[in-house]
Amino acid sequence: MRRYWDRFKFHSLFIKIFIVMLISIIAVAIASSWTTVRMSEKLFMNTFSITNTKVISQIKASFESFHYSIVTATNNTQLSGTIKSFLTEEDSNSLRVLRTYYNMTTQMKKIQSTLDSYQVGIKIMGKNGRSYSTNTNNLLMSDQELQQHELTRNTLAEPKRLMYQFYEESSKDSPQKEAVIVASKALMERTTGDIYGTLYFTIHEQDFRPFYASFVSTGNDVAILNRDGVIVSSNRSDLMGQQAEDLLQFAKEIEEKQLDYKNVDFRGTDSILIADYLSSYDFYIVNLIDKKTALGQMVNGKMVVLICSAIVIVALIVVFLIFRRLTRSLTLLTRQMSKITQRNFHNYITVTGSFEFQELGHAYNYMLDELNEYVEKLVETQKEQRNAELAALQHQINPHFLYNTLASVNFLVQQGSQEKAVHTIHALISMLQNALSNVSESITVAQELENLKSYVFINHVRYGERIRVNFFISPDCMDFHLPKLIIQPFIENAFFHAFTKKSGGYIHILISQDAGSLLCEVVDNGDGMDTGEADLPMSGPASKRQLFTGIGIKNVHDRLVLMYGEEYGITIKSVPGEGTAIRIRLPLIPGQK
Repeated sequence: MRRYWDRFKFHSLFIKIFIVMLISIIAVAIASSWTTVRMSEKLFMNTFSITNTKVISQIKASFESFHYSIVTATNNTQLSGTIKSFLTEEDSNSLRVLRTYYNMTTQMKKIQSTLDSYQVGIKIMGKNGRSYSTNTNNLLMSDQELQQHELTRNTLAEPKRLMYQFYEESSKDSPQKEAVIVASKALMERTTGDIYGTLYFTIHEQDFRPFYASFVSTGNDVAILNRDGVIVSSNRSDLMGQQAEDLLQFAKEIEEKQLDYKNVDFRGTDSILIADYLSSYDFYIVNLIDKKTALGQMVNGKMVVLICSAIVIVALIVVFLIFRRLTRSLTLLTRQMSKITQRNFHNYITVTGSFEFQELGHAYNYMLDELNEYVEKLVETQKEQRNAELAALQHQINPHFLYNTLASVNFLVQQGSQEKAVHTIHALISMLQNALSNVSESITVAQELENLKSYVFINHVRYGERIRVNFFISPDCMDFHLPKLIIQPFIENAFFHAFTKKSGGYIHILISQDAGSLLCEVVDNGDGMDTGEADLPMSGPASKRQLFTGIGIKNVHDRLVLMYGEEYGITIKSVPGEGTAIRIRLPLIPGQK
């Protein structure tokens, strides 16, 4: 993850410019496509409304042709004396009745012939109770039921009008209701105006549908509404017989305002509505066009998306190549300059690119020359200073430590503990040899362990063994090198400052490998300090006393950072009443073979 972040960091300017161009190109492509589609949609709606208006005119002509046939049949019925006689005369002898029925059948066949182009049934009812039907499948109710039905009541309420009504009847064979359009007219005496019968023309909705069926398609629907807003016929079976007052209001609005079309939301579908009024029927023809379906047929959305995507991809490739070339020199310069923080002062760059980038490159290389010269002088100075400090360590042994150690030896001899006194002298000699004879800056962990054990032994002789010391050294660390006298000051601090309140305790010295580093730890369960955890060495009593020199813990930490880098050094964690843990992190420096 860090590797990817570093790559992004050096290309951030290029990426930002590219993202801005990407957003701009996509925005322009979307805006252009959207504008084009909207203009096409508007043009389509205008053209489609004109076309469908002509279609509705053709549908209207089909309805008017049917109406003309109904009117002709109605007039022929009213002018027929045979029919009038059949509906008005009372029953006499059987022979006359048979002759009347025969003449009635002949006359009705003539009238029926005017409607042979349509699947229409005719039924006549007279005031004398007689009735005649050309099709037994129409108006399945009894004559008495029909006489009392709303169809008849509405017809008699307006006897001079040829009325079209919607009726749903139940078939004997099927419990499902079947839609029927009924044209009815009261039969009247022309002179007196007396009503002598009622005429019914019935056509099933499925036979009514062919008037417009050839003009519908997917997303292009037709519905016929009566004046109550009931859909009496439609190519969509789910709309049949439903109340659609919203469609009725839209149709009336188009008629009143003489609109070509109206954009409506019909049952969750964005549609174009075209309507016309059938005055002969008192019906409205409504044409519903689903915008999504219609525009999908006109505009290939997938093709538009593919073309726009291709344009965007080509534009992005061109922009990528241009800006990549422009920012390449700057990216290279940025990457080289960032390596200065990694102490890589010899990372010169090849001067290329435009004039501006060449000037920056020359200035950067000149700065590296000056910086290298300064660093070389500084390193030389630091080296001399470290040599001087080491010499001081080798010659400035604490006189109190020597005095107290020799006094302890003298006391042991007087007490008759010659063997313990000999061990003490050997430990002191080992320490003096390590400090004065070995002039190198580093020693092995094994040598440091021997020195630490000698120091601990001397302190136990001097002060007793109330503070136990345990060494936990990983065997694979014995041959690694570490700076001389790096651990002893922390053990001495623990001996003299960590147990002022407690009567005793322990000190653990741990050396192991951790994440590619050599980790040295000095842990005690003494008084502890209120310092928390820090990345830098703490100040205070723990850094005021050293075994061989006055150089403090912070100086030791700074020396380690200067020698090995920021990831190495000393951290201290302490909790009052629990103890202190000191961690010294060093690089793995193998010994010379």
